[in-house]
Amino acid sequence: MGFALFSLLYWLFFILSCFLFFGIALLIWITTFPFDRQQRLQHWWSCVWGWFYIWTNPYWPLKIEGREKIDRSAVYVAVSNHQSIIDILVINSLFFHFKWVSKKENLYIPFVGWNMVLNRYVILDRASRKSFIRMMKDCRRHIRQGSSVMIFPEGTRSTDGNIRSFKDGAFRLAHQMNCPVLPVVLDGTGESLPRKGFIIRKKTPIRVRVLDPVTPDRFSDIEPSELSTMVRGMMESALDDMRKGRPAVDSLLIN
Repeated sequence: MGFALFSLLYWLFFILSCFLFFGIALLIWITTFPFDRQQRLQHWWSCVWGWFYIWTNPYWPLKIEGREKIDRSAVYVAVSNHQSIIDILVINSLFFHFKWVSKKENLYIPFVGWNMVLNRYVILDRASRKSFIRMMKDCRRHIRQGSSVMIFPEGTRSTDGNIRSFKDGAFRLAHQMNCPVLPVVLDGTGESLPRKGFIIRKKTPIRVRVLDPVTPDRFSDIEPSELSTMVRGMMESALDDMRKGRPAVDSLLIN
């Protein structure tokens, strides 16, 4: 089967199955909203939803390294590099509780945008300074309530697979809330499904590596911009190691 035909069938499968997944998501919201104020079960179902599309795609074998470094009881400002629209599905496969920070355009995607509203994910209009201020306020509220936040500090997808310069918002947030930064590095998604188009190009192993959290004692005396540079350097080094086949300890092959 050619990649164009497979892509057409896969995205048709994606759209049709969203009816079922969103229907269950809506039922979860109705039954848990009064007592699950952080939407933990809601987000867990969103993780199942995203992971399902990775698991069912034979062209996206997923390998996760360092998942044990995530303390499920901790609250993080989590950051990841960004190569493809499927990064969201991949990161959901980590199965820990967080609130996505997402551009407002994703709200207009049927099912996906509606699910974002159910989860109370944080929405950002990248062209609006007021929206950025509101986004930071919403993130601080979620962190105080015990939810991590997940941010793509590059702000948009990379066109060449390399890590672009970081914006400082995530690192300012970590400073303000005295909250550890959790770096997540992924690779392979941009090769399979690049920034432009929806045709899956080839079978591409997708790799995710969770790095050691950067705790506040390591950045309390530096500026957010310096923290941004430090974390980006860590992630670039990890990405280089991944591409050279240097494995992390205790990796977990899930597909």
